[in-house]
Amino acid sequence: MFAVIKTGGKQYKVAQDDVITVEKLAVEAGSEFVFDNVLMIGEGEKVDMGEPVLAGAQVVGEVVEQTRGKKVITVKKRQRNTYRRKLGHRQHHTVIRITDILAKGGKKVTAAKAAAPKAEAPKAETPAKAAPKAAAAPKAAPAEAKTDDITKLTGVGKVAAGKLAEAGFTSFAQLAALTAEQFADLDTNIFKGRVPFDQIVAESKDLA
Repeated sequence: MFAVIKTGGKQYKVAQDDVITVEKLAVEAGSEFVFDNVLMIGEGEKVDMGEPVLAGAQVVGEVVEQTRGKKVITVKKRQRNTYRRKLGHRQHHTVIRITDILAKGGKKVTAAKAAAPKAEAPKAETPAKAAPKAAAAPKAAPAEAKTDDITKLTGVGKVAAGKLAEAGFTSFAQLAALTAEQFADLDTNIFKGRVPFDQIVAESKDLA
């Protein structure tokens, strides 16, 4: 018996005991996950598909592990400019072993879904209680942090300076010590290719 399920915008043909790697799911390793979006179920030469036939059909799987795919490197450059950008990305994946295919659902699956929030609720409360302690520490930092007029940098206006301050960059010394990874985030969210990495670091060192 096999089934075709859809998750993360992709379709997978699965059978019992198959191990598949899908886009990241918000579940912990060792827990049970239910796929409700079943597109097809087949057994031998008999194949069923479509909503009226597959209403309530479910595929049950056990989460083996949370992992990440191979790193993909992206390099961008602009002709006659000092703009250089190198980014790396590793997609988060979830590995799942298919344990059961239910053509019409079942009480077992419903009970598993209901039990999951109860088991996860205490874990969600623990970070919430610890959060105020972690949040109290950074309050002392702004008193010591130096604030410079970031708009003196070429290509950085008041709007960009405000966004840099929100990101925690308020002085030339901080911008002079930018790493390539930090600049990549700032370039994506603030500069958008208008300010080259070498330029902002060099100017910040001169003004620091």
